[in-house]
Amino acid sequence: MNDFKSLRFLDLFKRLFIMFGIDYEVMRKILQIKLTMDQRRVPTIFNGAKKSEGNQFLKSLGLYAFYGLILIPFILLGENYMFQMSLVFGMIMFILMTSMISDFSSVLLDLKDKDILNTKPVSKRTISTAKTLHVMIYMSLLTVALVTIPFVISIVSQGILFAIIFLVELLFVCIFVVVFTALTYLFILRFFNGERLKDIINYVQIILSVSILIGYQLLARSFELVNLDISYTFSWWHTLIPAFWYGAPFELFLHQNFSSPMIGFSMLAICVPLLSFFIYYRLMPSFESNLQKLLTDTGTSKKKWRGIDDLWAKITCYSKEERLFFRFATLMMKQERQFKLKVYPALGLSIVLPIIFVFNELRIKSFTDLSQGKMYLSLYFCNLMIPSIVHMLKFSGSYKGNWIYRAAPISQVSAIYSSTLKAFLVKLYLPVFLIISIVFLWIFSVRIVPELFVVLLSGIVQVLITYKIINNEFYPFSQSFEFAQETQTAKNFLLLLITGLFVGGHLLALAIPYGIYIYLFTLLIATIIGWAIIFPKKTVVFNIKQPADGSVVTKV
Repeated sequence: MNDFKSLRFLDLFKRLFIMFGIDYEVMRKILQIKLTMDQRRVPTIFNGAKKSEGNQFLKSLGLYAFYGLILIPFILLGENYMFQMSLVFGMIMFILMTSMISDFSSVLLDLKDKDILNTKPVSKRTISTAKTLHVMIYMSLLTVALVTIPFVISIVSQGILFAIIFLVELLFVCIFVVVFTALTYLFILRFFNGERLKDIINYVQIILSVSILIGYQLLARSFELVNLDISYTFSWWHTLIPAFWYGAPFELFLHQNFSSPMIGFSMLAICVPLLSFFIYYRLMPSFESNLQKLLTDTGTSKKKWRGIDDLWAKITCYSKEERLFFRFATLMMKQERQFKLKVYPALGLSIVLPIIFVFNELRIKSFTDLSQGKMYLSLYFCNLMIPSIVHMLKFSGSYKGNWIYRAAPISQVSAIYSSTLKAFLVKLYLPVFLIISIVFLWIFSVRIVPELFVVLLSGIVQVLITYKIINNEFYPFSQSFEFAQETQTAKNFLLLLITGLFVGGHLLALAIPYGIYIYLFTLLIATIIGWAIIFPKKTVVFNIKQPADGSVVTKV
């Protein structure tokens, strides 16, 4: 078995682990096995690429090194350290946190080794330490890949002291990201059980993904540019943004800025990760005990009322077969945790981005001027999510159940696809659209009602175009998420450009008298005709590709 360099490095601290009551030899053996097995895992950053020989995570570090190049301009920006280094650490924490959510949450919540380790004389503290170190090893490698080039640049451009501060803070950032995630899950594990717990963890991951974007906006809005000079003004809520903590030490030590905010932020940068780690260390046994709840479902199953779904099925679907698959698609979207984890962050961003763009305008315009403008067109950001989500409709964590398509007596195969797209429009797209529309009606008044219908119909037409280009080769929910990102980049880029074409058409319609109503009528006709052509009501032959598990799903 491989003797990894990371394990040889840990050997230097063997006595320290023993001092804390950890069986070092057992912990090392657990780590060795986990690291060996990880060579088979494909990281999220590879976008579901097919597996190949070697350690896939190590191969992915080159991509992280490429992402790290974006940090260099901020390091070279000058000597306004509070501004530039807060942004640098904001981006570093963004990448580390999203990697933690996408790749390493499954490691923290892993139960596969319970049957083996729980039957052996291994303490829970040793198991938890091995699990935490497992994540820390990979987070350290990821961080090294991400910041090596910027770190070298910082030595040349800013000096040795700057680079030392940078290096020390990176250590605390890694600790903070890992322990913060672990403590969040521990808090949830403490109060919830079974299936409910799994749902909550899923939503926490989604909320973290969306809140990172909001945090970026708060960070950027905390700085004011005056005559090309960037000034920082302290507000109490800045203490809630960790990126500020790690920008302050540069001001403190390099500019001798001994103001109370700089001292307070610098103390938070060190004390919060250490305190969090101490709390997590004390709660390690509790964390392992509560993980057992993931194996059980102590809640009582209740029959959920589906009257709304049935009503939508009757309104949007014209045959019993189509209504049946509409309900099926609706249930899959509600209950598939992996699907929600992949899709819901995009829905959240679709809500946040239009509002951010509108309120950014308030920084340079009055509310009256804004309400008379055309910033409501930022609603088209809702349509940017369409290509990625329509693509995700063919994936499922329960993809092996795709045999049901071959076993069921389906007379009209097109009903499977049309009903799934209708379920997406009704259950995912329409709620997001309505939320943003209500906000925009409050800002821009009822004058934009016709244009809201234009955006809505543009979205429906874009769904049809997207389906026709990328999603008509597989049955819905019939593929493994392992292949969820295997798409042609050119097609994805083209589909994003389609949203821009609809925006261009909207602007052109506004330039013509009554043009918006002509454009609205044109989109309505295109929707009706497009749906009839793509999903004919007669029985047709669909040539479906072979799914990932090797079964054949061709249907006549």
